[in-house]
Amino acid sequence: MAPDLKAAVTSERYLNHPTFGMLYRVSPVAEGRDLYATLYAQRIFFLVTLQSRGAIFEVIPLMDARHHAEQNLARSRRSGPEEHGRWRQLFDQTFL
Repeated sequence: MAPDLKAAVTSERYLNHPTFGMLYRVSPVAEGRDLYATLYAQRIFFLVTLQSRGAIFEVIPLMDARHHAEQNLARSRRSGPEEHGRWRQLFDQTFL
């Protein structure tokens, strides 16, 4: 596993949303895009695109968020049981 990918998996990521407060990263979605959820009321999900001048927050429905997280679980299976276990635990805490 590449060192930068391992660091991305093991480190928690948080963002501060101007209205909803602290968000935590649920899963990566694509290059430069991640899925985040509100920290305290875990039913508001955002696709976040980080840019050089800030972040773009796109609210998405629960089922779309779950779909993105499930795709991440499928990708993580190929990276080994340790990485997959971390993402599985976060998935379970968020969606079950």
